[in-house]
Amino acid sequence: MGEPNAKLLDLSRVPKVREGFYATNNQFQKEGPKGFIEVKVLENDKLYVRVHLPGLPDDAVRVRVDSVRQKVVFFSGETVINKMEGVREYSGTAGLGCDCCEITGVDDVKMKDGVLRMILSRVKVNKDAQHNNNNKCTLTVPPFTGQSGIRLEDHPYIVKGRKDALFFAPIGEGGCFFAVDLPGACGDDDVVEVSADEDTVGFKAEVKNVCENDESARTYLGSMKSPFGSSDQPLNTTHAIDWDVRFGVLMILVIPLGDIPTITNNNNDA
Repeated sequence: MGEPNAKLLDLSRVPKVREGFYATNNQFQKEGPKGFIEVKVLENDKLYVRVHLPGLPDDAVRVRVDSVRQKVVFFSGETVINKMEGVREYSGTAGLGCDCCEITGVDDVKMKDGVLRMILSRVKVNKDAQHNNNNKCTLTVPPFTGQSGIRLEDHPYIVKGRKDALFFAPIGEGGCFFAVDLPGACGDDDVVEVSADEDTVGFKAEVKNVCENDESARTYLGSMKSPFGSSDQPLNTTHAIDWDVRFGVLMILVIPLGDIPTITNNNNDA
């Protein structure tokens, strides 16, 4: 969809503290593991890989070890067709940045709610190479880049489709559609709230489940100033708000009263 005639203001991109956004990969993430990807060495010397792939179905990820050098794992996949924003395609790599080890296999692959998690086993093939006093190799790729800041990053593994965390499109006369990346969130087990007031649509998502290799759960919070609604005609009295969470993406439909919401069965009482 093209840009709407009316302006959309993502209020989450207006920093309220000196530190700016919580996460440069997602302006809506307030708590939880930052960064589009994380590769870290576990106590058993295996590698834990976490990648944000919002919109990717749980059974749609493809993973394979580089058969030539056995240094990295390739991952890829496509999101389901969305008539509003089309398809996003992902492709990337993660693994070793050393000369002393090789990946021997992927012990565990879990793709759930827009987050890919893998455990990679490895073996040392060059015992003469030493990287620290414990002779424990910690050279992984890509380097961990999760951080806070005021400048948002494009998703590095999207080769087709939108690369930022927010999508907006107008619908007919007086309606609009939002899609917000919330990796890790689902509509069943987590607390997801969507509300509307005079001219703003807000949401909050608390991810309850914590992976054993992640440092904490996740919390998302955001608000978007809609092109519709005013103090005289508040949005929550003139429009219906329908929403759903699929594969780590929150979809919000805002349509004038009288039209029939078509996203989901999750209707909010705004």
